[in-house]
Amino acid sequence: MENFDAMRIFIPATIAFLIGIGITPFLAHFLYRNRLWKQKAGKIALDGKPAEEFNRLHESREVGVPRFGGIVVWASVLLTADLLAVLARAFPEPFANIAFISRNQTWVPLAALAAGAFVGFLDDLFEVAGRKGMRLHSRLFMVAIVALLCAWWFYDKLGVSAVNLPLAGVTELGILFVPFFVLVALFIYAGGVIDGIDGLAGGTFAIIFAAYAGIAFFQNQMDIAALSATISGGLLAFLWFNIPPARFYLSETGTMGLTLALTGIAFLTDTLGDGMGIAVLPVIGVLLVATVASNIIQIFGKKVLGRKIFRIAPLHHHFESIGWPPYKVTMRYWVVGVVAAVAGMSMALL
Repeated sequence: MENFDAMRIFIPATIAFLIGIGITPFLAHFLYRNRLWKQKAGKIALDGKPAEEFNRLHESREVGVPRFGGIVVWASVLLTADLLAVLARAFPEPFANIAFISRNQTWVPLAALAAGAFVGFLDDLFEVAGRKGMRLHSRLFMVAIVALLCAWWFYDKLGVSAVNLPLAGVTELGILFVPFFVLVALFIYAGGVIDGIDGLAGGTFAIIFAAYAGIAFFQNQMDIAALSATISGGLLAFLWFNIPPARFYLSETGTMGLTLALTGIAFLTDTLGDGMGIAVLPVIGVLLVATVASNIIQIFGKKVLGRKIFRIAPLHHHFESIGWPPYKVTMRYWVVGVVAAVAGMSMALL
């Protein structure tokens, strides 16, 4: 039975990987033929001034490398989910146990993935059309709206109003669960700026979702485990074409959908699974936490101390700035990500 349960995880992940590998050449051809990249190089920092250090490191790659790489991920995941659902209806005997779309486990993360991908897709369109894209506060607002709808579903439809905390146990939040959910989603989305070095974001997110697949598996939440593994499969397909030099960037249509889906999965593996999906999120997602923290520290340094703490934020670009080759930053981040994922899974299963 355990071997069969494992196959329920690996089969959808493999299908998503193969679909991603299959659609990418067509997507890449379309993106390059239509020159769907930023029309003007250069990035503006949070203070409204040109990000000189970032532009020095990346300006030559900002034009000529398409955006929209996240399509590989969410398209392969959604196609896999829909394909297995259709096959389960047509041939219940072999496929019913492999399909993973379910109201109480995967509706929320799938809807969050699709909604975030759509909003991020619009932002990417603005970017390649020569505009500046959505302003940060507009993107945060859209993330908050999607997160609010997801939080309401948890609270009203699934009856979730508590989180499981180390030492304290199940902690009842009541209606405060809703804003807490939104804040977690915004924080994780802010970590999405880890996208910026070839292979970095794809590998980081693949490791994180694989860890949550393992947690959900041991909680016997097989649909969540299958979805998490399927997202990892889609990310590995993206990563296949994003090993330096990258064919395209994950960009907003990837990171916004992924971070919103991750938030939903983390909450689903919390009290609903008698686990600590939220408590271990800062551990499993330590690279996202470090990304957000480095931005906050940098802003504090500029506004309060009058100087930069890092040469450039987020942290992975600081390492580039001090001389680490991009591939070394990526590989070391992957190593840290795997160690953190194992540590987080171990804590969740105690």
